[in-house]
Amino acid sequence: MNSAKLSVLEKVGFGAGDMAVNVMIAAMFFFMSYFYTDIFGLDPKDMGTLFLVARFVDAFTDPLMGIITDRFKFKGGRFRPYFLYLSVPYGLAVILLFTTPDLEYNMKLVWAYATYLFATMLFTGVAIPYISYIGVLTADPQERLSANGYRMFFAKIANVLIVWSVPVIAGLFGAEHVAKGYQVAMIIMSTIGALLLYFCYKTTQERIEHVVEKQSFFVQLALLLKNDQWLVLCACCVLGTLGYAIRGAVALYYAKYYLGMSAEAAGSFTAAGIAASIGSMVASTWITKKYCKVDLFRWSQLAVGLLSAALYFLVGQGDIFLAFALYMLLCFVVDLHAPIFWSAIAEAVDYGHIKNKQRVSGLAFGGISFCQKAGMGLAGFAVGHLLSYFNYTANTVQTDFTLNGIALMLTLIPALFHVLMGLAMFKYKVTDKYYKTMVEHKTLPSI
Repeated sequence: MNSAKLSVLEKVGFGAGDMAVNVMIAAMFFFMSYFYTDIFGLDPKDMGTLFLVARFVDAFTDPLMGIITDRFKFKGGRFRPYFLYLSVPYGLAVILLFTTPDLEYNMKLVWAYATYLFATMLFTGVAIPYISYIGVLTADPQERLSANGYRMFFAKIANVLIVWSVPVIAGLFGAEHVAKGYQVAMIIMSTIGALLLYFCYKTTQERIEHVVEKQSFFVQLALLLKNDQWLVLCACCVLGTLGYAIRGAVALYYAKYYLGMSAEAAGSFTAAGIAASIGSMVASTWITKKYCKVDLFRWSQLAVGLLSAALYFLVGQGDIFLAFALYMLLCFVVDLHAPIFWSAIAEAVDYGHIKNKQRVSGLAFGGISFCQKAGMGLAGFAVGHLLSYFNYTANTVQTDFTLNGIALMLTLIPALFHVLMGLAMFKYKVTDKYYKTMVEHKTLPSI
């Protein structure tokens, strides 16, 4: 087993790749709903339907990209070259996503569909190679966990900077035209994202030969469906993304309307939660050196339910200080599982290889990416229709019924999905000890 140690520079370069990916993720998780309803001018139900349609498209593009990475290898590697070739189109897609044309409503809806679908396809082109990349950097489980710790740390740094700075930059450049301000802000962010992808390309390398599956798509799919540990991770990915995306999408609404903060300052509330998650990445890496990573995953997500209930029942309208404190604590606990999850995917692929005597890697990572996007799509659909149900109207004083609905969407509703994810992880058994024994003896240990 190739267990080469990764240099700090390579781990930083790997993390820079996720910073670039998170330019799009931050846009979709934290800004897209607010931008579409309050700035672009979409009806919440139309917005929710758009998010759901995009995920149907992903049902084809994600597995297709996984197959492409399996079948084609460039001179510079199988995954790494995509960071170079797609960096500029990726940045352009982000800019178009936040461009608001002066058109009548139906044509604006067409524009929203076209640019959102284009952006999600470019995201797939970058994200599938990226999440597969850890498997060819090193085969050492601890090095994978460490590299993913760097990755998640830098991803959260990117999220904090983007979520905090975009509303501020938009306010500076869009004092008279907010839509123009958001476009300028995302031009800056997308340019930085393209440069970070290039940095990832230059500072990392593929040192493990990726084993290409020669089976057809349907044969690979059948093998994946026999991999019970991969299926557990798929369920966790959908559930966790649902909770994370619903909470993230409504955070700006909560800060602006429930807490009474200005539109520019509201970003600081979301950014504070992401900043707490940065500490969570470091804490997770440290805790898992002494404590079972699977147990940490399980119990942290169950604790999210209790913290969410505290945030809902203890924080009143305008209670900014307590809201910040509890929201930051909640976000810290939520993300303790993140480095563990992304390391577990590669280990679940190895588990399936030993269990089924055949390896399925590209489609396995593509399937996880699809699950993440499915969770995002379902969350977007839910957010749009919940806002409509709670009678939300953009840029007006909200009723108590609407404000209570926004509070529920930040707390108890997403908490339900995190608790279900924690319970699902009791079906996951590939601990570090299990994995080491499995790889050494090329058989599945009995528990």
